[in-house]
Amino acid sequence: MSNESVTGQDKKLKIAVTGASGFVGGNVVRLLRDQGHEVVLISRRDGIDIRSLLDLENAFAGLDGVVHCAGINREIGEQTYKNVHIEGTKFVVHAAKKNGLKKIIFMSFLRARPDCSSGYHESKFAAEEIVSKSNIDYTIIKAGVIYGQGDHMLKHLSQAFYTFPVFAMVGFKKQKVRPLAVEDVAKLIVASFNDPVLTNKRVPVTGPDEMTLDNAIKRVSKVVGKKPVFIPLPVWFHYLFSLILERIMKEPLVAKAQVKILAEGLTEPAGIWNTLPEAYLPNTYFTDEQIRSSLPPGGPFTLQDLKLPWTSSIDR
Repeated sequence: MSNESVTGQDKKLKIAVTGASGFVGGNVVRLLRDQGHEVVLISRRDGIDIRSLLDLENAFAGLDGVVHCAGINREIGEQTYKNVHIEGTKFVVHAAKKNGLKKIIFMSFLRARPDCSSGYHESKFAAEEIVSKSNIDYTIIKAGVIYGQGDHMLKHLSQAFYTFPVFAMVGFKKQKVRPLAVEDVAKLIVASFNDPVLTNKRVPVTGPDEMTLDNAIKRVSKVVGKKPVFIPLPVWFHYLFSLILERIMKEPLVAKAQVKILAEGLTEPAGIWNTLPEAYLPNTYFTDEQIRSSLPPGGPFTLQDLKLPWTSSIDR
């Protein structure tokens, strides 16, 4: 992504970011602030719930736009796909319209679509529809697999390599991926506020280099310095394994929704989409240096990663 396409913005904006304490949202917040924009943080950690219409209406007062990054990849109690992705998006749109916000940028998923037997995919697509029919200028970012400092993917891969001598690949078919640097996503989101070519578009966003999933994982293991035995196992095994992990781990190594994501590949968009303009194509390659700079400190999974009585109060 060329620097010319995302810098040089003179107008300073007041922007809310939902999911501001999360991986993508946090990176968006930092870039907005670096460019001199004023940012309102919307997250439970900051005392604002996207399922509280009153909270959002008050938080959005006097703002220019909102970046809606709040989302989940597994359901926990009241944090369901319906409540977070669908109802939460309805509240974001309602509060934005009431306060006269000029722009909504929604963080969706590359393969989001209806009627695919995945609550994650279907709810993300439903949220896309809510945003696209809001009568507010919008940009919907349909992103593939995103990595960078603070992500779950590289963190969990690294921990798995330090913990287990064997690593199970998802399925027997070599699906392809295009790893996407979070910095490129953040730049595109910020640029969407000022460039009309991105207005009222649903744009698929993937990294510049394509590889098989197993090659991407093996590249990470090489950088980590571990050599587990890689074995392919059927998708049904990974679904079963994910259900177990969701029950016993605070942050599962893999969640059910992620199994479907990995099993069908992450290169081609689904649902409704528009071509991303060439000037905004990501250009950060998934190199060893890029992986190394994104990895957390090395170490295995520990008891603190499990849902145990004596660790349940630890805030990770």
